Amino acid sequence: MNGTGDGGTLGAVVREAAAALTRAGIGSARRDARILAAHALGLDPREAVFHPERAVPESGRRAVDALIARRAGREPVSRIVGERGFWTLTLSLTPDTLDPRPDSETVIEAALSSMADRSRPLDLLDLGVGSGCLLLALLSELPQATGVGVDISLGAAAAAARNAAAAGFASRVRFVVGDWGGCLMDGTFDLIVSNPPYVPDGDIDGLEPEVARFEPRRALAGGADGLDAYRVLAPQVAALLRPGGAAVFEMGFGQAGAVRALLEGAGLEVLDILSDLAGIDRVIRVRRGR
Repeated sequence: MNGTGDGGTLGAVVREAAAALTRAGIGSARRDARILAAHALGLDPREAVFHPERAVPESGRRAVDALIARRAGREPVSRIVGERGFWTLTLSLTPDTLDPRPDSETVIEAALSSMADRSRPLDLLDLGVGSGCLLLALLSELPQATGVGVDISLGAAAAAARNAAAAGFASRVRFVVGDWGGCLMDGTFDLIVSNPPYVPDGDIDGLEPEVARFEPRRALAGGADGLDAYRVLAPQVAALLRPGGAAVFEMGFGQAGAVRALLEGAGLEVLDILSDLAGIDRVIRVRRGR
C-alpha cells in the first residue's frame, strides 16, 4: 500500500491490506487485515465494519503497512498484537510461550468434567505452564482452587505470572522454574494438566510457517517420536496425583495409543480420549485409583 498526503479512509486501508495478504497466500486475509489495521491505529476492529469512511492519517497508514508486512511474512496475528483470547481470558504472549490454540480448550473441558464439586478447595498443577492458559482458565472456573505452574523456561514462567496478575489470580497461584514434576519437592494434587511438547523433532520444519518459525522450538520438540515428555510425565504424574485425582494431557495426531500405554504402564486408569474441533484424538484423561 502506497500513498501520499493523507492515508485515505479506513475502509480503503483495510481493503488494500487484505489484498496484500491475499497475494501472500493468507487464507484469513480480510479478518487479519481488519484486526491488524485496528491494532496499528488504536481502534476497535469493528470500526472497519461500521465506520469505513473514517479518515486515516498517513502516519497511521504506514503503521498498518508495517504490520501487514509482518503478517505477509507469516508471523501470526496473535504474535504481532501480543495477545490471544483463550477460554474467557485474554493472555499476553512472549517469544517464550506457545500461542494457545482453540483445540487446547478441550483440555479445560475434560478437566472440569473431572470435578464433581467445583466449589470445593482444590489443588491444581500445570506441567509446562507456558502462557498460563490452562491453569488460569481452570482457576477462572474453580473459585476455591489454587494452583502451581511449572515450566523449564524462566521467560515462560514470568509471562504466566504476569497473565495471572492481569486476570486477578496472583494470590491463588505460584510458578516454579524447573524440569517437569521433578522440581516439586513435596505435595500432591487433585488435578494435573499438561500440554507437553509432542511434535516429532523431524516434523517441526515441515509445519506451517506460523508454527515452525515463530513458536518456541523447545515447546514443540517431543523427541524422535514425539513421546519423550510423556515418558517422563507418566510416572511423575502417578506420584503427584492424590488418590482419586485426575490428570488431563494434550497429545498429537496419531499418538493416543502410545500415550495411553505409557500412562497405563505407570498405573493410571484411562477414563476417556477426547477429540478436538477437527475430530482428532487430542486429549486423554486419566485417574489415580483410590
